[in-house]
Amino acid sequence: MVMGELTQETEVLVIGGGPGGYAAAFRATDLGMDVTLVDADPSPGGVCLFRGCIPSKTLLFLTELLHDAGRSGAMGIRFEKPEIDLAAIRSWKDQVIQRLAKGLMGLCRQRGVQLLQARAVFEDSHRVRLSGGDITHLKFRHAILATGSHPIALPGMTQGFGGRVMDSTAALALVDMPETLLVVGGGYVGLELGMVYASLGSRVTLVELGDRLLPGIDRDLVKPLGQRVAEEFAAVHVRTRLEKLVVETDHVLVDLDGEVATVGQRFDRILVAIGRQPNSADLGLDHAGVEMDTRGFVRVDQQQRTTAAHIYAAGDLTGGMMLAHKAIREGRVAAEVIAGQPSAFDVRAIPAVVYTDPQVAVCGITEEQAQAAQRPHKVARFPWTASGRAMTMGATEGLTKVIFDAASNRVLGVGIVGRGAGEMIAEGVLAVEMGVVAEDLALTMHPHPTLSETEEEAAEAYLGSAIHLVTPKG
Repeated sequence: MVMGELTQETEVLVIGGGPGGYAAAFRATDLGMDVTLVDADPSPGGVCLFRGCIPSKTLLFLTELLHDAGRSGAMGIRFEKPEIDLAAIRSWKDQVIQRLAKGLMGLCRQRGVQLLQARAVFEDSHRVRLSGGDITHLKFRHAILATGSHPIALPGMTQGFGGRVMDSTAALALVDMPETLLVVGGGYVGLELGMVYASLGSRVTLVELGDRLLPGIDRDLVKPLGQRVAEEFAAVHVRTRLEKLVVETDHVLVDLDGEVATVGQRFDRILVAIGRQPNSADLGLDHAGVEMDTRGFVRVDQQQRTTAAHIYAAGDLTGGMMLAHKAIREGRVAAEVIAGQPSAFDVRAIPAVVYTDPQVAVCGITEEQAQAAQRPHKVARFPWTASGRAMTMGATEGLTKVIFDAASNRVLGVGIVGRGAGEMIAEGVLAVEMGVVAEDLALTMHPHPTLSETEEEAAEAYLGSAIHLVTPKG
């Protein structure tokens, strides 16, 4: 060891301060273990808090306010044209982030978690080297990896992120409001941020290589959102590839090929949102005996164990659905297994929400997945045109659907599109997890008028007993 280098020991080392990492650290300390949390940021929170979930949802809430103000004219209330103050919006977003970051720091102190701002690289299976802090080496008995992921750059493009070519982090910084914006990618990130920029005044064009927006979500749920996007965006092109881009001083020139073909089309900025990849390349995992798959995701079992039995992993680093709530559950499982508890990640239904306006939320098996697996199933739909609450809100474009097992009537999956879908999907998650059957859902009394009762009425429609919908007599 080099003279002057400081070595410390800890029972549990957590690398990464995002939702998976801080959840693991907090749960481990609650279970009586000595925990050190290492992260490059000064405060836990990770991408979700500082560069993802929280800032994007803050801006999307403002988008909903703008949309509501525009729609209210038909209801008899008219507002003047909104005044957009980007500096004030950035300030509000930063206040939200700072308050949550302060709360997480307080939880670290109250629990006695040692927080080190540094980067960790494995030297062997029980030791890491730290850079950027006072402590240079850390020995551990157990480790939990939760280093997250980062945006994928355009393949084959020499121009990386920076300047006029933005990733989601740069887009959320809201440095300025480009007159024209090209969004590359029709997944949830591209749609959410594209809708933010469109609501704030940009002319947004979206291109998607596939044949649809939001692949993996049933088409009937995507349709209302697609109609709204077509109204809000300047153009939407599926089956279209970005072939070339040239960054100039004050604009970007792009060549598109596919459903639409253009050469030298000009945009002020480009947002690339084509997916994320794991932060696993520079951790020295080979020194620790931790194996990855061909895409760099760390292999784990149901207890979140890696191929090194005393090292665990959670969150985006392990692949699958890259969602904060999944990471939190995986982090908890890792901590509980280390503590000797009989814990495992055995979730039946992971909810996913697209926070556009309208929102799209799903859990469990989709209709298309059931069809592909040739699983006997039946589907019930309740259109929000028959919902009194949706009518009062001017939100009748929504739809609630439930996928049932054809033999047992058990709920296999739920999908919702419409205002507040992200809040409503939790009932669907509970239904799938608890093995609820159609009769259970139909007999659970929901308040009227609410959007939540559309889940009850979808089950009633399946059973042929819906009050606000005429269903075929069996």
